[in-house]
Amino acid sequence: MPAYPQFVAPFRAFLNQVPKGGRIVVFCHFDADGLAAGAMFGRGLNRINSSWLVEVVPSGKGENAFLTPSAHERLLALKPDALIVTDLGVHEHGTLEAAGIPVLYVDHHIPEGRPPAGGTVLTGYGLEPVPCSAWLAYELLAAEADMTDLQWVAAIGVLSDLGDSADWAPLPAVKKQYTAKWLKEAVAMCNAARRAGEFDLELPLRYLLHDDNPRGLAQDERLGQYRAEVAAELAAARKLPPKFPPKGAAHAAPVAVVTINSPCQIHPLIAQQWIGRLPDRVVLCANRGYLPAGMVAISGRTASRELHIPDLLRTAFAHQGAAPPANFAHGHPQASGGHLTEADFNILLRGLGFEV
Repeated sequence: MPAYPQFVAPFRAFLNQVPKGGRIVVFCHFDADGLAAGAMFGRGLNRINSSWLVEVVPSGKGENAFLTPSAHERLLALKPDALIVTDLGVHEHGTLEAAGIPVLYVDHHIPEGRPPAGGTVLTGYGLEPVPCSAWLAYELLAAEADMTDLQWVAAIGVLSDLGDSADWAPLPAVKKQYTAKWLKEAVAMCNAARRAGEFDLELPLRYLLHDDNPRGLAQDERLGQYRAEVAAELAAARKLPPKFPPKGAAHAAPVAVVTINSPCQIHPLIAQQWIGRLPDRVVLCANRGYLPAGMVAISGRTASRELHIPDLLRTAFAHQGAAPPANFAHGHPQASGGHLTEADFNILLRGLGFEV
């Protein structure tokens, strides 16, 4: 019995659009869940039809799957007959539908509208429990062919996004067969690869696409070096204090801003760290070293259910008579952010009540 019977027919309908010998491009997020979901499709689709050519393409640094034109150009250059977008969200702008290419979205985040005609959405959002992208990818494929030996790949995504207590039925047996130690180490290595300044996604993806267990990934020396780099950058950034809007400032928002300069993707971790000590505020970590010069990567987190980060960020721009860029201030009420030019970052700070 398929885990999600409601998805069997739409998944099969999507697959039926791919011709014999057709090229399927899998566009996945660069975190452990996204890479694991991408690898599941990268390996599993050929068990359904061995004639298909399947290529897995992780998203780029600073790239928005729906609003970055260069991302669409990169995908179109691969000449896909079909596109699978996984762990990158669902958005009304879509991706390659306008080019006449069938697109399947496999995801678990809050959808931001329905994609254009030609897009099929299979989302875990709204299910109970909510499956992460790798979990959902596994179940979709397992309804078509035997994927049992690839459960360890899916488990990396499950453990990364949902932790040890995830209610995925195969997880206890997978942890016993491959050991929880190696699975958790593999998760850490995947996340180190995307957080390190090198942004080397091909290395962990190669293991996920070709190995029969997580041990090689967990023990890779270069990935271990990335992990050490991220740890060192994180230790330095944790010493930097947050700043607050001056008391009595016009439009002063319940925020704290930590500014760092690191090539590593540690800004979400720093924001997350501070919300435990500042539970009644939105903590924004602004990283001036992650993107090309002149761009600031911003990650916002809050522990308060009374605060809504996207609304707060958009309101700050409105206070300055401006609007945020289209790819900024999306995501979850308690986790949002994006990328801004220095000029837009200063507008945001003024709108939050800071003196710039």
